[in-house]
Amino acid sequence: MDNVISYLEGQRTQALEGLKDFLRIPSVSTHPHHREDLRRCARFLADELKRIGMQNVAVNPTSGHPIVTADWLGAPGRPTVLLYGHYDVQPAEPFELWESDPFDPVIRGDNLYARGSTDDKGQVWLHVKALEAHLRENGRLPVNVRMLIEGEEEVSSENLEAYLESHREELGADVVVISDTSMFDYEQPSIGYALRGMAYMEVRLEGPNKDLHSGVYGGAVPNPLNVLSEMLGKMVDGDGRITVPGFYDDVLPLGVEERASLAALPFDEEGFAGRLGLPGSTGEKGYSTLERLWARPTLDVNGMLGGFTGEGSKTVIPSKAMAKVSMRLVPNQDPERIAHAFEDYVRSLAPPTVKVEVIHHGTGKPVLTARDHPAVTAAHQAITRGFGKEPVYIREGGSIPVVAMFEEILGLPTVLMAFGLPDCDAHAPNEKFHLPNFYRGIDSAAWFYEEYGRYAD
Repeated sequence: MDNVISYLEGQRTQALEGLKDFLRIPSVSTHPHHREDLRRCARFLADELKRIGMQNVAVNPTSGHPIVTADWLGAPGRPTVLLYGHYDVQPAEPFELWESDPFDPVIRGDNLYARGSTDDKGQVWLHVKALEAHLRENGRLPVNVRMLIEGEEEVSSENLEAYLESHREELGADVVVISDTSMFDYEQPSIGYALRGMAYMEVRLEGPNKDLHSGVYGGAVPNPLNVLSEMLGKMVDGDGRITVPGFYDDVLPLGVEERASLAALPFDEEGFAGRLGLPGSTGEKGYSTLERLWARPTLDVNGMLGGFTGEGSKTVIPSKAMAKVSMRLVPNQDPERIAHAFEDYVRSLAPPTVKVEVIHHGTGKPVLTARDHPAVTAAHQAITRGFGKEPVYIREGGSIPVVAMFEEILGLPTVLMAFGLPDCDAHAPNEKFHLPNFYRGIDSAAWFYEEYGRYAD
């Protein structure tokens, strides 16, 4: 491995410049006008995989955005890793809150700022560089590797399930490796063993058949914005408990040992709130901040729209109002059941004076991963070498729906090797990748393939 690590040390500049080129492509999957950018980004990644020596590289069309696949299967008798990631990114709006162009990467201090820098282009790229080092220096990989990098993760992986179902044989492996989450803290690497699931909903209300003058009609007709605000306000009680009937029925509670393990982590409660400009944290009564973030379900209003929102004033009762709501779910909760329970509750709360429409925008199942798989042990050893410090085991508050798909469709466990940070602002303005962790992540990924390959010795 000395030659591999030496190669990586000599390629720091090239690794960074290549990532910048990757980030300059505005591969925003939710906006139709970026469709060609998604194709261009897929081709860019495929060309890079061909360049480093991966085989059977393909840009696979779907009814949405392409899926990039590749493999290298020249290690008979060794385990096979399926590396998953995504090249699509979140929208960058509101642009005015960015300190620099979101698609023109800029280094400030130790951080690289750009949309997708951490989620997930930077973390995909570090694996590409790790594989390149093995192939360049040794002419081979320590394990067999299949790659699946999609372009729709940020829009609920709409075409991935069908792709997995129809390509089971070509995606056969022993384990899935994903780097699309966050480390515990700047100097504390970690391995994730659980993800929250999600149900994403949209609520639309319609009152009068047109916008009305609030002086002429106010007090005599339903105001959809007022009604919607009141409905949403009833969905979480004063103790932070979600009031959707049956919401907690299937929640897998935290055990005594796991609660103790989470409590032992060096979590800075004051620093957590301070970084967000808050006097303190809040949430469901009876649980710590880490437990709320990682192991308890949530319901959040992600946006509301209706009426007049321009500069100045316009006294209007809006005809329509809408809100988008996400619910993060924990192991044993069924996202589809929760989505339907939410819709039923919305309809029960709505007065007869408004029309109601509830739209289901997608779900993802929560995941709890075993910690005794050889690949998890290999990841532990690799991260220890890459960072010079042993990782801790953590849950993740975010959702990666594909993890459940891999388990259900391909029968594969997943190892979550995270190199982002909790304050990387992945879905917000000024997203960044902490460059020391980018480089240590490359080294850790290179070590992972080496360590996991040894399990066949």
